[in-house]
Amino acid sequence: MARNEQSGARVYGASLEIMETGEILEAVELRRFTRKEYDELVEQGWFEDEPIELLRGMLVKMSPQGTDHNGIVDDIMHVFARALPIETFGVRAHSAFAATDDSEPEPDFYVYRKPRPSDSHPTSALLLVEVSRSSLRRDRTVKLSIYAQNGVPEYWIVDLEAREVEVYTQPEGHEYRQLERIQIDGELRPRFDPTIVIAMSSLPWADPIS
Repeated sequence: MARNEQSGARVYGASLEIMETGEILEAVELRRFTRKEYDELVEQGWFEDEPIELLRGMLVKMSPQGTDHNGIVDDIMHVFARALPIETFGVRAHSAFAATDDSEPEPDFYVYRKPRPSDSHPTSALLLVEVSRSSLRRDRTVKLSIYAQNGVPEYWIVDLEAREVEVYTQPEGHEYRQLERIQIDGELRPRFDPTIVIAMSSLPWADPIS
């Protein structure tokens, strides 16, 4: 089942300065990194054993992943990898996405269109997916604004606790203008190819907490 939330004046997004702590960062002097600077540090061997990503010029630690998180990412990737021709589309999991000049997140999964330069991270995507539990607030605010700014046409947030998927479409500025919630008895169909169908009930959700 799906619930569609078409916004009028309302949009889905939030201040760019809301980080995972829930605190608002005021106009203080912070040394932010550009994506180019960050990539150069990575090439030099910095952060090799640190699960971090660049969000709005800041180095942010990524949340630990549970077994249900990894299982759902694997299943989604398997469906798309089987359905899409490799010469036309690329699929990646836990891989850098060159979103903006100050952000290089690592989405749980994304689909992009080929060709692209082989020596750089993809700069555009057809679909981005984040699987969320402790990172839910960040995925709905900071990451959502980054993906909307990039122009990603469709963004899924898999809410592990609610057992539903938030499907964001119609990016505009730093926000998305439409949100549809797909519940456990519904189906996921990407806008760029609606013939690809994922039954929500087929995903390896964790047993509900009693």
